[in-house]
Amino acid sequence: HLLESGGGLVQPGGSLRLSCEASGGAASPYRTAWFRQVPGKERVFLASIRAGDFTEYQDSVRGRFTVSRDRGKNTVYLQMNSLKPDDTGVYRCASSQSAIGGYDSWGQGTQVTVAS
Repeated sequence: HLLESGGGLVQPGGSLRLSCEASGGAASPYRTAWFRQVPGKERVFLASIRAGDFTEYQDSVRGRFTVSRDRGKNTVYLQMNSLKPDDTGVYRCASSQSAIGGYDSWGQGTQVTVAS
C-alpha cells in the first residue's frame, strides 16, 4: 500500500515536497516512480529511484525535481522546485518489486496546483 502526501497550491516558481510512504510490511521495492495525471491526458512518467539509488528523470523535470528515499521510513520523496503551471496535476507514486514487469502497487495520488 502506497500513500502520497504533500500536495497543495503553490505559486509559479515555488517548491513542494511530495512523500510516498509504503506500508503493509512488504519488502523494499526494487523501483519507485512518480507520475503525473491530468484529466484527458495520458499519465506522464516524471522520475524514479531504484536499487542502488539510481535515478531517472523525464526531460521536462530534470534539474528541477529530485527523487530520493529514506529506507528507515519506507518513504520516497519528490522535491519539486521552480514549479510551473504545466506541472499541475495529480501526482501518484508506484512501486515495483522486481526489475522486470510493470508497477504492482499504486497510490491514490495527491493534487498539485501551480497557479498565481
